[in-house]
Amino acid sequence: MYISHETLAPTSNRILNALPAEEYERLSPHLEHVPLSLRQTLYRPEQPITHVYFPESGTVSIVSVFEDGRNVEVGMVGNEGMFGVNVFMGSVRTHLEAVVQLPGEGYRMRADVLKDEFKQCGPLQDVLLRYTQAFITQVAQNAACNRAHHIEGQMAKWLLMCQDRAQSQELELTQEFIATMLGVRRPGVTETAGLLRDRGLINYVRGHITITDREGLERLTCECYRLVKNEFARLLSSNGHAQG
Repeated sequence: MYISHETLAPTSNRILNALPAEEYERLSPHLEHVPLSLRQTLYRPEQPITHVYFPESGTVSIVSVFEDGRNVEVGMVGNEGMFGVNVFMGSVRTHLEAVVQLPGEGYRMRADVLKDEFKQCGPLQDVLLRYTQAFITQVAQNAACNRAHHIEGQMAKWLLMCQDRAQSQELELTQEFIATMLGVRRPGVTETAGLLRDRGLINYVRGHITITDREGLERLTCECYRLVKNEFARLLSSNGHAQG
């Protein structure tokens, strides 16, 4: 079901929010409001992408799946961006998987519509290219971080990124899921979570994590968190239609 521009505005998605009012209004008939349910798979490897997604809340993990069944998160998408970059980059297939890590809601658009709009070389193209540059920075920095930094800094960074996108200090996350996303062994996550709890930074019980001291987590995290966050802020800063 498609909804009107009046229902759409304002939006907390930063890509849509960065568009001029007239561009947003023109695109609004193509934006469908949808829930993003926990563990919902938006895309499976090598399947054609039929829709792209602009989350308003919640988090989508972009995951690399290995032949032995293991998977590791390579990127995270929330209200700062969109899922489906490869559509306007020339392909509707990828070997990656997209799964909802934290539930929320957002908008989706048909992939063919986005592709046609991108070719118009208008404001949407500009903001999508800037977002892509920031997302590439995130993916590259994640790879470097996983290689160079201790699990405490990695986990603090990952929890902060989740909180930023979920817009809540309450996160429904199991230790097993965190281990999978970080590409580490679960005992390492269990030990690290215990250390973070002992320091008063988080509480956790049976798949539920509460961030109790965000400033403390920010002091513990590696520099990758601030670098990526600043890059998104730099590239997506705008006087968009819903700001002010």
